[in-house]
Amino acid sequence: MKIGVFTVLFAQRPFEEALDYIRDAGVEAVEIGTGGAPGNSHCNLDTLVDNPDAQSAWFNTVTSRGLEISALSCHGNPLHPNTSMARADDDVYRKTVRLASQLGVQNVVTFSGCPGDSANAKYPNWVTCPWPTEYANMLKWQWDDVATPYWSDAAKYADDHSVRVAIELHPGFLGYHTESFWKLRGIGGEALGVNLDPSHLFWQGMDPLVCVRELKDAIYHVHMKDTWLDEPNIKRNGVLDTKQYTDEVNRSWIFRTVGYGHGPEFWRSLVSELRLAGYDGALSIEHEDSLMSTNEGFTKAVEFLKSTVIRESPGEAWWA
Repeated sequence: MKIGVFTVLFAQRPFEEALDYIRDAGVEAVEIGTGGAPGNSHCNLDTLVDNPDAQSAWFNTVTSRGLEISALSCHGNPLHPNTSMARADDDVYRKTVRLASQLGVQNVVTFSGCPGDSANAKYPNWVTCPWPTEYANMLKWQWDDVATPYWSDAAKYADDHSVRVAIELHPGFLGYHTESFWKLRGIGGEALGVNLDPSHLFWQGMDPLVCVRELKDAIYHVHMKDTWLDEPNIKRNGVLDTKQYTDEVNRSWIFRTVGYGHGPEFWRSLVSELRLAGYDGALSIEHEDSLMSTNEGFTKAVEFLKSTVIRESPGEAWWA
């Protein structure tokens, strides 16, 4: 496994300057945003797609520093009820898949998306319970009439380009836990896998170690981000929390740099479970810790992971 980072952390820096900083910190892989929520400050799709000369120069900017690209990421909502927004995110997704294919990058990270409550909706509507009965009816419509036709085609598009789609299981979207992922996999087949981000699993009450053991080789990419669970606030208000992320003292949970929500024992166990599942890709640091600056959160995560990552394939035991 290699330590990686989602370069959106350094979106305000010029690409080469960001890559130098990342390399000098001891990181070996980069995940690069192409549009959607992470933006595309380091990857202009319209400049690079179907342009071999531009691709060669851009790709060399990364590889000449001894770095590899673990994924291209386009966290959007192609199921958005606003059709112009959905089309724009789908366009970014398809261009990202094409660019990944042309560069030989295996993974594209994205969200599953979330429709509205009907064909006339204006905003996405995430259903979290089956009653009143219109909620269950709405969820069935979202899956059957929106998600199934979209992901049947979008997954085939990726497969046709020999690219894997790593769906980040994220609340607010149809694919947010293991069960909903398997439903997506049933629609799109093995072109669809998981971008495993423990931070989104923790606050839902899931155990990422159990999830890894279930998902196994469906894990295509991994984010390294932690979550602090504030037990007194959870006991008062539960985990569904709409307060701003900057209202840390009153929230039920906040995102943290790895090691600041769960200790070394958990992260060592996670890396071991990933190894047992056959995962040997990048562990991509994602920083959303409101109590630390970007540089502090990033450097602490790198140092923490250096003592945690399993870098070599297991050898034959002496008793074998």
